[in-house]
Amino acid sequence: ERPWGAEQPAPEAGPECSGPEETGGRGGRRLRTAFSAEQLSTLESSFQRQQYLGAAERRRLAGSMGLSEVQIKTWFQNRRMKLKRQL
Repeated sequence: ERPWGAEQPAPEAGPECSGPEETGGRGGRRLRTAFSAEQLSTLESSFQRQQYLGAAERRRLAGSMGLSEVQIKTWFQNRRMKLKRQL
């Protein structure tokens, strides 16, 4: 099994949205992370097991997927909001 990013660049180096909000000054928005299909599958299966991650589980997922803990945390927050909108 190949490690994350073996087939494509790391998510931070992947395609990002560009726009005027990325001017780099104070209050500028971060670049959008482009998750791979494999990463999304792993995140979705973790979300199906539990919608809230503890710090240890977040660290484990981040390390195994090659993402930061903040990216994992943000993805779970966004996924919970998506679920809330669907219900």
